[in-house]
Amino acid sequence: MFRHASRIAVAVAGAAALAATAVLPAAAADHHRGHHVPGAHHHVRSAVVLGPIQYDSPGRDDRSNWSLNAEWVTVRNTGRWPVTLKGWTLSDKTGHSYRFGNVRLAGHSQVRVHTGIGRDTRTDLYQDRRDYVWDNYSDTATLRDDHRRIVDFTSWGRHGHWGHHH
Repeated sequence: MFRHASRIAVAVAGAAALAATAVLPAAAADHHRGHHVPGAHHHVRSAVVLGPIQYDSPGRDDRSNWSLNAEWVTVRNTGRWPVTLKGWTLSDKTGHSYRFGNVRLAGHSQVRVHTGIGRDTRTDLYQDRRDYVWDNYSDTATLRDDHRRIVDFTSWGRHGHWGHHH
């Protein structure tokens, strides 16, 4: 009987530890609250976040493929487990949108989404556009999951903080 009770206690302790780990990422995501993105339904807590963004392509904006690909957004998986991004979108405030294909982002990894034309790899994806997406002076990059819920966004310029995550 005592052996049976100790097994139950171990199972309950294990479940409590598992529940505590599930709550941890949610607490870390609280810095996203209280900010509004026009047209936003609601914000989802996720291990996938926006990382560094190069919204102002270095050099002359001559629409060359090199210049377009020097404009990019980093998407990071801060969690331990892989996340499938199929159907997720990355968009700017004017409605330009990139839909992720069958992309699996491993735990603790990242991918750069370039504006221009290129061949997708594990670390670099290409929107295959022939014009710039991100406004150099004021814009918002918004990442949504496959249910159109906001996962993360970053604003810069007049209506936001330069490169600041929300």
